[in-house]
Amino acid sequence: MPDTVLYTAEAVSSGDGRNGHVVSSDGKLDLDLAFPPEMGGTGAGTNPEQLFAAGYSACFGSAFAHVARLQKVATGPVTITARVTIGPTVGEAYGIAVELVAEAPELAREQGEALLRAAHEVCPYSNATRGNIVVDLRLA
Repeated sequence: MPDTVLYTAEAVSSGDGRNGHVVSSDGKLDLDLAFPPEMGGTGAGTNPEQLFAAGYSACFGSAFAHVARLQKVATGPVTITARVTIGPTVGEAYGIAVELVAEAPELAREQGEALLRAAHEVCPYSNATRGNIVVDLRLA
């Protein structure tokens, strides 16, 4: 738990979970959910893995920018791609894994990789998942 709460997001899902609807308390997020075709669904809506990938990539991008500012590094344009994979693990359980790919074409490779590792140490999503799921970091 953070020492000081800066913000709390709230969302409610209804329906049959992955075949339902999700809305945030402020109404800015209002989406239908559906299983992707790869999992036997229609793909007629987004899914939790896409939402997690969007949140993680955005959060990680902010962490990357934060550590670059602290180190007084001008990064130029940076994009973060998050790939969230889901699949069965043991018995009836499912697990996820994440690949984070940073593109920072104006940075030297060593500098980009150092910022990638530093961002992984401060990103709230990375801290929440550390030791729970595999998160692979890669500089494109």
